[in-house]
Amino acid sequence: MQISDLPYPDPGIPDARSGPRFLLWLGRNQLGGQLKALAWGLLHFTGIAGLSVGAGLAVQAVIDRSGGRLALSGGLIALFGAAISVGDTMLHRSAVTNWITAAARVQQLLARKTAELGSALTQRVAAGEVVAVSTGDVEKIGWFVEALSRFLAAAIAIVMICVGLVVYLPELGWLVALGVPVLALAVLPLLPRATQRADIQREKAGKATELASDTVAGLRVLRGIGGEELFLDRYRAASQDVREAAVRSARMWSLISAVQVLLPGVLLIAVVWYGAALALDGRIEVGGLVTVYSAVTLMLFPLRHFEEIAMAYSFSRPSAKRAARVLSLQRTSYESERGGLDDARPTGDLYDPATGLLAPSGLLTAVVCGDPDAAGRLAERLGGHAAEEEKSPSVLLGGVALDDLPLDAARASVLVQDKDPVLLSGTLAELLDVPASGAVDASKALAAAQCGDVLDALVQASVDGSGDPMRSRITERGRSLSGGQRQRLALARSLVTDPEVLVLDEPTSAVDSHTEARIAESVKELRSGRTTVVFASSPLLLDRADRVVFVHEGQVSAVGSHRELLRGDAGYRAVVTRETEPEQALREDELMAPAAVRAREEIEESA
Repeated sequence: MQISDLPYPDPGIPDARSGPRFLLWLGRNQLGGQLKALAWGLLHFTGIAGLSVGAGLAVQAVIDRSGGRLALSGGLIALFGAAISVGDTMLHRSAVTNWITAAARVQQLLARKTAELGSALTQRVAAGEVVAVSTGDVEKIGWFVEALSRFLAAAIAIVMICVGLVVYLPELGWLVALGVPVLALAVLPLLPRATQRADIQREKAGKATELASDTVAGLRVLRGIGGEELFLDRYRAASQDVREAAVRSARMWSLISAVQVLLPGVLLIAVVWYGAALALDGRIEVGGLVTVYSAVTLMLFPLRHFEEIAMAYSFSRPSAKRAARVLSLQRTSYESERGGLDDARPTGDLYDPATGLLAPSGLLTAVVCGDPDAAGRLAERLGGHAAEEEKSPSVLLGGVALDDLPLDAARASVLVQDKDPVLLSGTLAELLDVPASGAVDASKALAAAQCGDVLDALVQASVDGSGDPMRSRITERGRSLSGGQRQRLALARSLVTDPEVLVLDEPTSAVDSHTEARIAESVKELRSGRTTVVFASSPLLLDRADRVVFVHEGQVSAVGSHRELLRGDAGYRAVVTRETEPEQALREDELMAPAAVRAREEIEESA
């Protein structure tokens, strides 16, 4: 896979059982790229090793006053220099390609998992952790994949150099062959502590990132209550913890680097001292000593890759663990247990066996919950986005379990718009360019959502002067619009899709009452013949619903029209009218008073 071929047609099914298994799966899927980088790395390191041979032959040729051998050694040095240049260039190119393609594969897997889970993802994993995985963790995983082939090439080259020195000059070769493994393995006792400190640093950095994300998301509220300094102090303390942990981690890695400089220096001194003694005794030639000295000196470069691979694995292992945790999340447990159905999209009533909620086909059903959080969870369940820990039966559409449907069919059948829908940056036309049935165009949807003033505002804010609101740009998350304007644009986007079932969670909580009444009438008319479920507590919406369902403590408590439930259900009335307990008791007393008077009169007459 080359960079020009990205994205992958299919990133594959990852082995997300653990971080190391995920890294191994990535390596297997990039075997071709790893072998290519390994080959170029061997060429590069062979050229480095060959320089020492050329240098030794050149020195010995000068001593022997042999012009032919001097010319030959010069040619060898030029050849090995070319091998170093070509090998290094292509190794870097291949290694970076491995890095980018591995990172792209992980990002595609994360994007696919995000699309599969939808809003349920942030219910199972903190939003800050998802951001950390898709940014910093992806980079660290790519680093390990990129460093792996260079490390393997360096390890093979070192073995080949040691074997060559033993064959070429056994007197010094054995000293090098015995000393190099000590150099390579000397840092192993330090790695566990360095890894532990690096893990602590990343954990604290992740918490600081989550705190920063939450603070930025709630900045408007924090300013309203004067809590900016409080959260700023918390983030300042968290960032200082990260700094201290980073310093502690850097100390260990600097110690490892020092060991890998000190021990090779000791080996080099031992080789020079012993080799010089052998040369003085006439047991070896000066050219042989120069060859071994050059080989040991140049061997320090591939030895650095042992430190790099240790660092790369240390940093990538927890990153891969976090990525595997996200990628291991499943949509539900039903599809794997019972097997999926075909892509046919069912129609009919929407029924939730867990709560007893029934939304008849083709009607506008309003659902009232006393707990807004419970309403949000129920809305997610109706869309097939139930939390993983929930073991209740799947929601049924036309008698078919949503969890048995393929993901695309389930999403196309039931669309859920949550309380805080997100508007992506771009033009209004791009915002409304979504997969749809084609039965509802953008103009009808905008009119039903009462977006006239929004279109006027977009025209005034337009920079191209075209006067076409569809070409006006919407800033990220619609920050240039008011809460009510963002809510109505999101509603228009949902109406354009025209799904079989549309679930709206508090779609008009940020608009005024007059606009809310018009939206209720328009949506009911536009969605005629389609199933619509609205979670709301506004009388203006409830009064226009075909059917109102009151859910109390996780179960359907009452069903009827809005006016019927107001008269006959005290719990429903308390939620909709916001009655306090004293007001509710007074109402009950007023209702009971006439009955008590009649009973007293009947007793007096009978006496």
